[in-house]
Amino acid sequence: MSDLGFAHRFIPGHAGAPVLLLLHGTGGDENDLIPLGQALLPGAGLLSVRGNVLENGMPRFFRRLSEGVFDLADLERRTEELARFIDAARREYAIGEAILAAGYSNGANIAASLMLRRPRQLAGAALFRAMVPFTPETLPDLRGIPVFFSAGRRDSIVPESNTRQLVAMFEAAGAEVSTYWHRGGHELGSDDIDAAKLWLSRHGFASEPGAAAP
Repeated sequence: MSDLGFAHRFIPGHAGAPVLLLLHGTGGDENDLIPLGQALLPGAGLLSVRGNVLENGMPRFFRRLSEGVFDLADLERRTEELARFIDAARREYAIGEAILAAGYSNGANIAASLMLRRPRQLAGAALFRAMVPFTPETLPDLRGIPVFFSAGRRDSIVPESNTRQLVAMFEAAGAEVSTYWHRGGHELGSDDIDAAKLWLSRHGFASEPGAAAP
């Protein structure tokens, strides 16, 4: 664990490029999604975090009671913990650019939770295989914030109905939602990455010097 509260890696990007907050799935670490971040936005800054919870020795970002059943009290506490880390990392690394989340599975779930609790902390998010983290009593104001969901048609962990519920929740909150359906299951495919790259480009998130959205 670092002085900022999470084991993590920070890789600076080009001046003015966004920073990707990389959040791994169960069993991953701060190295897992570095290649994904580099593929999504070459030249972007990368802030890759390891979850502080262990489940049978596997890092996660929050506890669960069983598959698909979350410990909601722990989720709330861990979400606030991650929010404090982001604020501290901004100061530590002098991050003045937009921070976008790129999360997979458990990492996508805590990113969704963060957006529902701290709606202006992130400039957007690409969430791969996310499910509903919790149902807020009042929806936040996410107007103008782009959010990309990539879900698997044959995902045995995240039912299609759960994805649609999450998408509807973010749409109701005013987010600019885009959804991509991968033909396979919970695993990531190259098509997921291609779809996310197109989404980033369409929303003007350029990274290479001089790059711009088409």
